Amino acid sequence: MAVQSVDRALSIIEVLGNHPNGLGVINLSKTLNLPKSTIHRLLNSLITRNFVYQNEENERYYLGMKLAQISSKIIENLDIRVLARPYIEDLSQITNEVVHLCIRDGNEVAYIDKVESNRTIRMYSQIGKRAMLHCTGVGKVLISGLPDHKIIDIVDQVGLPKFTENTITSKEAFIQEIQLIRQNGYALDQEEHEDGIYCIAAPIYDYSGNIIAGFSLSGPINRIKSSIENGHYKSYLLSTAYQISERLGYIKES
Repeated sequence: MAVQSVDRALSIIEVLGNHPNGLGVINLSKTLNLPKSTIHRLLNSLITRNFVYQNEENERYYLGMKLAQISSKIIENLDIRVLARPYIEDLSQITNEVVHLCIRDGNEVAYIDKVESNRTIRMYSQIGKRAMLHCTGVGKVLISGLPDHKIIDIVDQVGLPKFTENTITSKEAFIQEIQLIRQNGYALDQEEHEDGIYCIAAPIYDYSGNIIAGFSLSGPINRIKSSIENGHYKSYLLSTAYQISERLGYIKES
């Protein structure tokens, strides 16, 4: 019975979360198919713990601030490296390619974790390394969630310096690239930062739908490009991105 009460109380929280204008006892009773007396009892317990409050004027019930307080503690204590590590390890094992986990730090990409592959030919990269946003796959996905005018502001501040023959150096072409990334859900680095290196990157979303990190599969072009083009790496990458994002409370729009 205690477990059933917990389940019912959580159902009330979930229903109220979908009704920001509040609900009365009758509507809660109908929605959850529970007696009004049961709803009253559960609401009293939730009110006592500040999970729910009642507006005395309209007699409707609303979610309280307790959930926001708990959520803020979760966010404060979140370490994306710890959360993402098992998933990027699995991705590296499946593909046998190096995986980098990155965040945006100002107008740069910061590499905060790395899972190395077992390949004979490896990439030279280090945790703590920084790179520009416009010429890396992770950099492009990290800013793809920003509105165009903010991206242009960044470009105006740091420019679009050329690293290879493939680096995007036109503001218009870069915005077009960002629009393509939004459409596809992933970004490519086609030897744009370093000759001979190719990568595919995906964003990680938090519970509010904001991009908070990104990760990439990278390697020598003669090995990795064909695996990206045949669709296998893209499938693994996007699946991993969704799993990590889901752990952060992200719900993909249908």
